[in-house]
Amino acid sequence: MTDFEGLIRRLGAADVRFVLIGGFAGTILGSPRTTVDLDIAYARDEENLARLASALGPLLPRLRGAPPGLPFVLDVATLARGLNFTLTTTLGDLDLLGDVTGGGGYADLLPHTNRIRVFGTEIAVVTLEQLIRLKRATGRPRDLAALAELEALLEEQSREP
Repeated sequence: MTDFEGLIRRLGAADVRFVLIGGFAGTILGSPRTTVDLDIAYARDEENLARLASALGPLLPRLRGAPPGLPFVLDVATLARGLNFTLTTTLGDLDLLGDVTGGGGYADLLPHTNRIRVFGTEIAVVTLEQLIRLKRATGRPRDLAALAELEALLEEQSREP
């Protein structure tokens, strides 16, 4: 089970610049659907990569689904050479996305966010409208299955005074 609070607090304490996307963003925005990992789009400048590597290093990150024993070091060089990483950490599963299907990178997503206090940490969370666009763009069956719920939630919120 992923410790969403622990991951968000750690990223926030390290001043990592990121946008919360994916299933947990949906949960924060009111969706009843559960998720097993934390998905973030992260800023790719060297300073932020250093903060991200420093925040995650103590959590013993390894590539999810990679063969056991495969050498992996999450540092600035690794983050700079890669783009998207699916990780397992001591706090649970974390997906680091440098580029998000249908949404672009951190800077592209940032205008489509709201600052929300989550577990005592103020973070950027994609808007419900943007989350719907991202889910639609991936085309994955599990994302498409979530669309009806998210669209109903958006319609309900638009009717509130």
